[in-house]
Amino acid sequence: MPIDTKADLLDSAERAVRARGFDGFSYADLANDVGIRKASIHYHFPTKAALSVALMQRYATAIQEACTEIEDGTPTGSGRLAALIALYRGALNDGKSLCLCVSFSASRESLSPEVITHIGQFRAMIVRWLTGVFELGRQDGSISDVTAPAAEATATLSLLEGAQLGARAEEDIAMFDDALELLNTRLAK
Repeated sequence: MPIDTKADLLDSAERAVRARGFDGFSYADLANDVGIRKASIHYHFPTKAALSVALMQRYATAIQEACTEIEDGTPTGSGRLAALIALYRGALNDGKSLCLCVSFSASRESLSPEVITHIGQFRAMIVRWLTGVFELGRQDGSISDVTAPAAEATATLSLLEGAQLGARAEEDIAMFDDALELLNTRLAK
C-alpha cells in the first residue's frame, strides 16, 4: 500500500491542533510523527498558514459529508440534532482534544486571514444546517418548543463549542454532557 505523505501530514497536524492548539506544534513535531525530514514538509505545505488552510478545507468537507450522512440516515429533527451532538462529543476524545474549528478559533490571532474566512464559512454552514434541523424538528414535533429555528441554530452551535471548551479545560467529558442536558431534554426519544 503506497504511503500518502500529504495525508499523513494532515492527519498528524490535525491531531496536534486538536490536542495542543495551532501554536502547540511545529514542523519538527510533524516530521518526527510522520517519519520524514522537516524540509520535506515544505514540499507539501510551504508555510504553516498553507497547512492550516488545507486542514480547515479538509475538515469542512468531512463535516459536510457527515451532515449529509446524518440527513440520509435520520428522518427526524431530533435524531439529526442528537447525531450532531454525538459528533461534537466524539471529537472531544474524552476531554483530551477539541474539534478542529473550535481549536482554531481559540488560536485566532495566529491564523491567516484565509483560515479565519474558512472558519466563518464553516460556522455559517453549520448554522444553516442546524436551522434546517430545527425547522424539521418543529414540523415533525420531535424537538419541543422551537419558535425561531435560526436563533436556535446559532445558540446551539455556541453551546456545542462552549461545551467542548469546558470539557477540554477540565479534561472531563461529563462537562460536555452536563452543558447539553437541557437541550437534550427537548428531543423526542
